[in-house]
Amino acid sequence: MRAERHGDLAHTTIMRWVQRYVPEFEKRWRPYVGSVGMSWRIDETYIKVKGSWGYLYRGVDKDGQTIDFFLSERRDIAAAKRFLQQAIEKHGVPQKSTLAGYAAAHEAVAALQEEEALPPDLLVRTSRYLNNLSEQDHRRVKQRVKPLLGFKRFAYAVITISGIELVHQIKKGHFDVSAIGAPQTRTLQMWETVLAA
Repeated sequence: MRAERHGDLAHTTIMRWVQRYVPEFEKRWRPYVGSVGMSWRIDETYIKVKGSWGYLYRGVDKDGQTIDFFLSERRDIAAAKRFLQQAIEKHGVPQKSTLAGYAAAHEAVAALQEEEALPPDLLVRTSRYLNNLSEQDHRRVKQRVKPLLGFKRFAYAVITISGIELVHQIKKGHFDVSAIGAPQTRTLQMWETVLAA
């Protein structure tokens, strides 16, 4: 690939950079994660990995802030349950949850209620209208994944999607960086400040 500044750079070099640096970027940004709302919209979308469809579980709150994401090789109760457990560990228990119509997600919620990880009075609903927010949020991630023409390894897919999600969250203003910079600080300056912290 010929860069604008007249340098040669192979796409495999960029892939190696992504695999090497995204986990470190995530670690540096983690202390600044903002809180999310108590009304969650949860859905999954398809991502091609090793020539087969994988399932990207994603959740956003009612304001569109990302709650969490989880890439699974299967679309089943265990995957939905793992996603929910991961989201609860990071953000606590929601008051309301809007799920897609797929039965596995509803069964995962029921299992977590039985285990008392979720309260029995949690309001769980299915609403295509309310889940439009998560569907729209999927598009931003899929716009970045589509040109990649699928992933060759599952572990690489997880790291690359983590990087895409991180950038998406930064753009949405999901991080509280008021302690290290003024609100009008440019993104590049803020990025450099976070990485230097």
